[in-house]
Amino acid sequence: MTSPLLKPLRGYYHHLVPWLDRRSLDAVLLLMRVVLGSVFFLSALTKVDASGITQSTFFLFENEYDLPLIPPALAAYLATLAEFSLSLALWGGLATRLAATGLLFMTLVIQTFVYPDAWITHGLWAGSLLTLILRGPGRLSLDWLVNAWLTEAAHRR
Repeated sequence: MTSPLLKPLRGYYHHLVPWLDRRSLDAVLLLMRVVLGSVFFLSALTKVDASGITQSTFFLFENEYDLPLIPPALAAYLATLAEFSLSLALWGGLATRLAATGLLFMTLVIQTFVYPDAWITHGLWAGSLLTLILRGPGRLSLDWLVNAWLTEAAHRR
């Protein structure tokens, strides 16, 4: 005798799961890039004003953020530049794996030295960044266009 519960479970594992496994991740990867890029871009915006990096940013790097091995002023410049440039690269899907690696490194530094109690947020960022590193940006990206162009150029030789 079969349990009434087995039929829906069988349908789930034999039909729905394989169907979902065949779906493209392109939209999901784009969503990850847009959301994570926005997190870091908006963070960079808080560090600058019309005259450049704000005094409050320098204050935070000197007094609140406990970064070892790097002078606070240099850290403020590097963090701001990285947040702007890597988030833009992520949005466009250009050198996505490199950009995601840079942002993952920043996330690990923030988690370790700045906000160690925010491990849930940083874990979500890290999981998404690792997905982008391992799977790439998807077809909705400049990386995909560059790769297609390079592949076509190689076949013409």
